[in-house]
Order: sequence, then C-alpha cells, then structure tokens
Amino acid sequence: MERKLSIITVNRNNAEGLRKTIASVIAQTYGNYEFVIIDGASTDESLEVIRKNAGRISYWISEPDNGTYHAMNKGIKVSAGEYCLFLNSGDYLVDKNVLEKIFNQKIDADIISGD
Repeated sequence: MERKLSIITVNRNNAEGLRKTIASVIAQTYGNYEFVIIDGASTDESLEVIRKNAGRISYWISEPDNGTYHAMNKGIKVSAGEYCLFLNSGDYLVDKNVLEKIFNQKIDADIISGD
C-alpha cells in the first residue's frame, strides 16, 4: 500500500541549493508525495527556480517568516501526508529510488529514519 508523503523544503536566498533539492525530488520513481516549498521572502533567484518548477510543486509560498522552525511549521500546517520529510534547500535524496525503496515495503512506524 502506498503512503502519502509530504516533502517540505524551506528556503531563503539559496537558489542554487533549491535547484539541487527540487531536481532530486522530481526525479523520484515513487510518486505518491506532495511537494511543499516555504520560502522566506528570498531576494535572490529562488522565486525564479520555484516558478520554473511550479508544475511539480504541490504548494509554495514566499513571505517573511520568523526563521527556519517557523517556516517548517508553516509547511506542516499545509501538508496532508501521513509522513513529513524535511528536505531543506541544498539537501537532496541520494538517488531516484530512495522513496520507492522505503514506501514499497510494509511500514508500521511513527518515525522512519535512515542514513
């Protein structure tokens, strides 16, 4: 049974890192996820990166916030997934099959972690 995953990315003025993060998410072979980006009113090219990939992003917003944890909480509030994965700008999934390897097995856990 596939499980819905919310991938939450927070970003502020890290367009290059955001490109890398988005590329690793949209390359995934597992598709039962929503992709949420919370941008802290970036003044670099981050909004261009988001808009260019908007068709693959479930929800995004760019507005001032009170820091990383506030942005993460904003992401949780708009997420509908059974699990949340915080993949901040500059972070990436190591290969295109990572999510499939995790979610195509029987999982009975509140928290899933890995190396």
